[in-house]
Amino acid sequence: MKNKIILVFLLITSINLLGCSPAGVLGSGAATGMVVAEGDRSLGTVVDDATIKVNIAAKFINSSDNLFVDVNTTVLEGRVLLTGLVDNQEIRIDAVRRVWEVEGVNEVVNEIQIGNRAGLKEYAQDVWITAQVKGLAAKTLGLRSIAYNFETIQGKVYIAGITSRPQQLEELISVTKTVKGVEEIVNYVIIKE
Repeated sequence: MKNKIILVFLLITSINLLGCSPAGVLGSGAATGMVVAEGDRSLGTVVDDATIKVNIAAKFINSSDNLFVDVNTTVLEGRVLLTGLVDNQEIRIDAVRRVWEVEGVNEVVNEIQIGNRAGLKEYAQDVWITAQVKGLAAKTLGLRSIAYNFETIQGKVYIAGITSRPQQLEELISVTKTVKGVEEIVNYVIIKE
């Protein structure tokens, strides 16, 4: 019964992931070319990355360490960026080990922090910072902002994505620095020639 519940959850999650991400363009016809082109990724790459993300989620759900809740993943061309906050080094290592077990993973960037959130206020501050950064990115870059992923952990903003426009990335980093509460910016954007 537990396996069936997990399977249903994964199916719903994968549909949600595909519907909310650039991979969701599978059913959107003309928008497909625009969204994929804006993200500088092919449709096949987007689908492969979505599959990797779903498979990582399955591995994390089966973890007894609450990895599914505590660790966030961003997947770009087989590169997996892990962010989040866990209790100890063993859990951090277990998360990386589980990601490497997933087919299609080419690289794992481990930015998982060790510690615990001081409370709801700190978590709310990180959510607020992420929302502000996303808003400024949309205002500055327009539709191109969907090519980037943002995650904030204890005031540290992680930016991941793929672009062929280095000046666009510089603009993004510049506006991110203006958000109150940003202590550091970690750039994992791939610049394609």
